[in-house]
Amino acid sequence: MKLVGMALGLAVAFAPMAAEAQAAAPVAATPSATAGYTVTETNIGTLLDDPAAKAIIDKYLPGLSTNPQIDMARSMSLKTVQQYAPDKITDEALSKVQTDLSKLPAKK
Repeated sequence: MKLVGMALGLAVAFAPMAAEAQAAAPVAATPSATAGYTVTETNIGTLLDDPAAKAIIDKYLPGLSTNPQIDMARSMSLKTVQQYAPDKITDEALSKVQTDLSKLPAKK
């Protein structure tokens, strides 16, 4: 039930965002392709706790980090949360997030 509430909250929070183009490149990096963060494996809480990663999320997914219900999604990856707001968390946006995350130094 909490997951449904979070999904609705995320969908409402992202409603004001400009729609991204749906013809997007697939998310490129996988955990084996990079030693750093990934949109498919790294949980949102870890990303938000790193100021550099949080800045990337804020750049491409404005409103996500300030959503009042984001704490419920901290244990999920961005790719997992995408299913609850696919019109706002697009493959194109995730690809851009991944590209910038890949440029961050790997955490030890």
